[in-house]
Amino acid sequence: MTTRILVSNETDDLVAHELFSQLNAVEVIPYDPTTTNLDDRQRQAEIFVPPYRGTNRPMPLMGQMPNLRMVQLTAAGTDEWVHEVPEGVVLAGARGAHAGPVSEWVLSAALTQYRQWPALVRFQDKRTWAHRKFAADTLHGKRALIVGAGSIGTAVARLFAAFGTESTLVASKSRNGIHAASEIFDLIGGHHIVVITAPLNDETRNLVDRDLLAAMDDDALLINAGRGKIVDTDALLAEVRTGRLRAALDVTEPEPLPEDHPLWTCTGVIISPHSARTVPGTNTLCYTVAAQQIETFLAGRLPSNAAKKNLQT
Repeated sequence: MTTRILVSNETDDLVAHELFSQLNAVEVIPYDPTTTNLDDRQRQAEIFVPPYRGTNRPMPLMGQMPNLRMVQLTAAGTDEWVHEVPEGVVLAGARGAHAGPVSEWVLSAALTQYRQWPALVRFQDKRTWAHRKFAADTLHGKRALIVGAGSIGTAVARLFAAFGTESTLVASKSRNGIHAASEIFDLIGGHHIVVITAPLNDETRNLVDRDLLAAMDDDALLINAGRGKIVDTDALLAEVRTGRLRAALDVTEPEPLPEDHPLWTCTGVIISPHSARTVPGTNTLCYTVAAQQIETFLAGRLPSNAAKKNLQT
């Protein structure tokens, strides 16, 4: 029996057509993620794969697929889909595919802040030879608290170690070498960098609030590569405006950040547009993991990246 997989026809998604076609007993059916209506053949799909870019665009199309059994994302997190996917339909992400690109972004963000690249670029724009006009710092000897001990968080710790930075890892529950989230207030003091790589869920929403930010050491750096809603934006703004804390943000709340938002003009903040994973080859990494998840599902087993809300299947 053949399983029909609905896959975007956009350029970044063409690699999925090749990878999924190598699976046994599947038919890959292309679709346009900008459409509002599926044709009769597309409606018969049992597995739905949203596009690599603008993942949420075709979300309403799920209602047109009566045989839908699985939704496979290329994003690491499933939080934006978990309450939209119908009950009984397996929802899986591409956790594990983003570790390399996102951990590299975290390292680059830390180096950018410590080596004062924003100030250097501003001096360059003014054609100023700024020797000894700013205070650069080093990652060597720093301590980082990494909130989120999955594939991305552990990859960040490995990169930091190469630069002489000691990492403390935090997860929802403690395990060998990893602290529980309940310990975070006891741990946060003495860390120069706090990195957010955790998924968004009920436990992490607004985890980095006014009290947690207040517990960070003076001049500490907050790096958010997780989800914008994990950080209380107003509380962060209050801290960075005074210059007590600095931040590097790939995600914000709201997102995209409005052009008149005061975070844009805070000199201790650097912002990238949710692009930490966006480098050549990441789409292939994501679809390789997606193919593995789909293969597991087709074999009658639950994919390792399945969202908890949909485990009743």
